[in-house]
Amino acid sequence: MNFSFDLTVIFALIIAFAVFAYVVMDGFDLGVALMFPFFPERRDRDVMMNSVAPVWDGNETWLVLGGGALFAAFPLAYAILMPAIYTPAIAMLLGLVFRGVAFEFRWRTERGRFLWDFAFFGGSLIAALAQGIALGTILQGVKVTGRAYGGGWWDWVTPFTMLTGVSVVAGYALLGATWLLMKTSGDLQERAYRYSRIFTFATLFFIVAVSLATPFLEAAYWRRWFEWPGLLITAPVPLAVAATAFFLLRALMNRQREVQPFVLSLVLFFLSFVGLGVSIWPYVVPGRVTIWQAASPESSQAFMLVGISILVPIILIYTAYAYWIFRGKVDPEAGYH
Repeated sequence: MNFSFDLTVIFALIIAFAVFAYVVMDGFDLGVALMFPFFPERRDRDVMMNSVAPVWDGNETWLVLGGGALFAAFPLAYAILMPAIYTPAIAMLLGLVFRGVAFEFRWRTERGRFLWDFAFFGGSLIAALAQGIALGTILQGVKVTGRAYGGGWWDWVTPFTMLTGVSVVAGYALLGATWLLMKTSGDLQERAYRYSRIFTFATLFFIVAVSLATPFLEAAYWRRWFEWPGLLITAPVPLAVAATAFFLLRALMNRQREVQPFVLSLVLFFLSFVGLGVSIWPYVVPGRVTIWQAASPESSQAFMLVGISILVPIILIYTAYAYWIFRGKVDPEAGYH
């Protein structure tokens, strides 16, 4: 694995950070919505929605940053990948629109509240599923003709992309369930413990399934994970996943630990993200285009880096401030208006 540190690598790391920040931050509030069918009582759903209401829209800042940085820093990759994932990307955006509208409208009606509850759940399910399908589409490789996407409209529909789609849904549900452990109490929290264990096993199953399927997609993936000397780098990742899973399950058995399960769930996502990075590095279009081949001119990257160096700390500060202000348990009597 050749690693030469330059502006292109810096931007690759910035985009990776933005994508991961989006996944973990918007992942748990999508996950809270995915838990709605398991909590049919209105009071419980009000508390669940209130737990993410102060932060959910700010979480999506990272999606904009990641997409914008990809367009500006790696325009060739953007031009190739976007046509390949147009359908899941549009589905994701529509899902986010429905859940965003549901946040406001479900509090304004009594007769139609069930419709907006369904929109909140359905929009989140579509968004999570679409994100997983888009990930699977990129990971399995896209056809490149010259400097453009050369595949068809339905190339994103494969068993592997359906697997990654369902995997992301299960993972987000785990984040949502463990988030509720921190933010709720009483019977709602008790049931969240039960569903956290269920979705932990589901997430681990899908991690194993995707990990077993991925090396067969590209010969480079197989060499990276199973041949020497790459094995020295990759072997610690599944071991760390196994250790994290053990501590997560143990924490869920101890009802006194409310924060640890959520943190360990984030670690599980981070390790999966690292595994993805190990598989595809240094390609931005796996097996076809490297980050250096797709990069914009160095002068453009240097100009953008100045702006990002200012904006990212500001985003981190106001995000941290929002989470700090709204820390602690949700008051069941409080409302979102």
